[in-house]
Amino acid sequence: MYLRGNFSTSGLVRVLGRWMPGEAPAPGQDVAQRLGQWLSVADVITLRAAHQSIDSPDAARPARVRPAGTCDVEDALLRVRDDLEKAITAREAAPAPEPDTGYAPYHRRYLEHQRRMAMSIGSLRDRVRQALATASPRLARLAELDAVLERMLGRREQQLLSTVPAFLKQRFEQLRGQHPGDAGAVAPPGALPDTFAREFQEALLAELDLRLQPVTGMIEALGNDVKQHR
Repeated sequence: MYLRGNFSTSGLVRVLGRWMPGEAPAPGQDVAQRLGQWLSVADVITLRAAHQSIDSPDAARPARVRPAGTCDVEDALLRVRDDLEKAITAREAAPAPEPDTGYAPYHRRYLEHQRRMAMSIGSLRDRVRQALATASPRLARLAELDAVLERMLGRREQQLLSTVPAFLKQRFEQLRGQHPGDAGAVAPPGALPDTFAREFQEALLAELDLRLQPVTGMIEALGNDVKQHR
């Protein structure tokens, strides 16, 4: 599964943590405990049923997917990642600073990248689930589990990711040598554009990796299942 044992190991969390150190996670909480804070009782029951179905007897039948089918979704993942990375690292990805505009152009551009990632990765995730659904009963159950997780956690995930531009705004203001809300301070000539543009891209690339984790995990499961039943 693509769920990590320690959420703080996320690349995006590490990037943001370098700029805005926050409180350390409460000790002793594992993945299940922390997910429990996001889920209702009904969600937990649904998730448990979906998880148990993966281990049902008929889920152990051999995979039917052709190796070429695995290559298709792997190629699709590479294309989506490449397209999104090129958009993020393009010269115009971080807007050129203009007098008196402050952080606003960066905020708009970050939201544009987030919308592009959500659309492209959402379509890819559906395609990969469809590939798993026709591969084997076990992989079809995994696709169902991923769909359940997306429905349960998707809104919460989007709420959290929507806060990233606010972290970047604080970083922008740090680099301008001001406290948040102090519009009068100015950074040394040339200091802000290069530094902030680089960190702007770094945050987007880390978010891209985070968003792609479910897709990457399903494709790895598909490849492993095919290898086991050759």
